[in-house]
Amino acid sequence: MDQAPGSPQEPQGTHGLPSCYRHPGRGTGISCTRCERPICTDCMVDASVGFHCPECVRTGAGTGHAPGANRPRTIAGGAIAADPRLVTKVILAINIVMFGLALGLKEEFVHRFTMIGLAYDPRLTEVVGVADGEWYRLATAMFLHEEIWHVFFNMLLLWWLGGPLEEALGRVRYLALYLISGLAGSALTYLLEVPPQGSLGASGAIYGLLGATVVLMRRLNYDLRPIAVLIGINLVITFFWQGIAWQAHIGGLVAGAVMAYGLVHAPQGKRRTAVQFATCALVLLAAVGAVVIRTASIT
Repeated sequence: MDQAPGSPQEPQGTHGLPSCYRHPGRGTGISCTRCERPICTDCMVDASVGFHCPECVRTGAGTGHAPGANRPRTIAGGAIAADPRLVTKVILAINIVMFGLALGLKEEFVHRFTMIGLAYDPRLTEVVGVADGEWYRLATAMFLHEEIWHVFFNMLLLWWLGGPLEEALGRVRYLALYLISGLAGSALTYLLEVPPQGSLGASGAIYGLLGATVVLMRRLNYDLRPIAVLIGINLVITFFWQGIAWQAHIGGLVAGAVMAYGLVHAPQGKRRTAVQFATCALVLLAAVGAVVIRTASIT
């Protein structure tokens, strides 16, 4: 089990388990998700993600941190936010606004921002698509939905999965995970799909949250069966429901899992942020590389 930066070697409790830092000699397999110090069942305080120790709860509730004080951090090293779901709420709002615009402006709006590789648009009497230089479609398609059931289920999963992940990772890391997962889904769709076929929806990013949730739950030693069942159901829908871009789902799932592993397993200390940044950058680079390769092959 990782130690918090600068903390001494924890004494071993019973059965070789780490000892609770507040009750030496009392073995435990639980750790605080903020400072990562071992805590026993008498010390753990329920949190949205895992458990917190009494000290982190006490210091996190106040505002009197002295400059340079060892402030509580998330399990990924992010800052503790007053509203742990703020980014999730903003993303959800953007999707709802985009859905409203799609309903009001109809096909013209949808066709302008959906993910299309390369196609001839008879309405504009011109060629459109990512291969024609409209790279923005890789990102805008992540926030676009046409059907009410599509936006409803995606936003439901965003709310269920996004809030706990945002609290566990911190706002910046969570936002990077979401956006890069969505871009990876768009990139894999562009790489493998027939060019004229369009796709849209937040599913690539949502599947990135699914992959990240598996990694986080494993890191916290949670029961993986509930999330495994959820992923299984979604994969069945992915491959057996007509009209679904399975490439976006798989691309997002893999990207989210890879980035989450780098975020929550990065070594403690000064190298942590560098390792996390490098992991996310490598996934983003892979997505960009797929786009460049595909563009070169069809133009």
